[in-house]
Amino acid sequence: MHTDTRDPVIAPPDIAVRLEGVSKVYDAGAAPVTALRDVSLAIPKRSFTAVMGPSGSGKSTLLQCAAGLDRPSAGRVTLGGTDISALKAKQLTVFRRDHIGFVFQAYNLLPHLTVARNITLPLLLGGHAVDKAWFDHVVSAVGLADLTGRSPLELSGGQQQRAAIARALITKPDAVFGDEPTGALDSRTGRQVLELLRHTATHLRQTVVMVTHDPVAASYADRVLFLADGQLVGSLERPTAQAVVDRMSSLGEW
Repeated sequence: MHTDTRDPVIAPPDIAVRLEGVSKVYDAGAAPVTALRDVSLAIPKRSFTAVMGPSGSGKSTLLQCAAGLDRPSAGRVTLGGTDISALKAKQLTVFRRDHIGFVFQAYNLLPHLTVARNITLPLLLGGHAVDKAWFDHVVSAVGLADLTGRSPLELSGGQQQRAAIARALITKPDAVFGDEPTGALDSRTGRQVLELLRHTATHLRQTVVMVTHDPVAASYADRVLFLADGQLVGSLERPTAQAVVDRMSSLGEW
């Protein structure tokens, strides 16, 4: 059982991520596939949200559309006050680099760069100066303050994922998106990463949105959103692992 460090209420009324009537249809030849159907939702700033659903429910497509990795076929996605669904391709690429953090199952660290250079890479690519105070704060928060001069290959899997989280935070993004961020980790290391994501929302005051299939991982969030057949079918506030299991069981096969 993890220690619950959440605020009693998700208080901020301001919104980090908003989807309005978002649908996504993939042209799969003779039979187009609808991955999302008229999804509308709002995610508060400085909160931790998990997204769950059975296989094929559209949860990864939801994350990709919300994070600007894919464009919706209909509807609007607003992130940090910017309508990203209206941006042109080059504008969207720059916006993602400067305003969105990503944490995936694969760490995507560059082995020929030090940990410090990997973390600050989004800033360097954008031609932005590194805020040393924020860098020191972030690497301390993720537990890598003494390892920034090492190569990623000298780190454990959990430490590499911590570096990926630090890289996601270095630009002070409007939101950090995670797609199964603990999927490649053992249970103990995965728990440490989840505690770090929880810390990211509660203490670093960042917005975290995570897709997961794991009820225990979802229990670290402030709220769980449930998808089925491409539609938002419910949510759960202040979830426990058992409550998530019960809700998922009602949605059918995982």
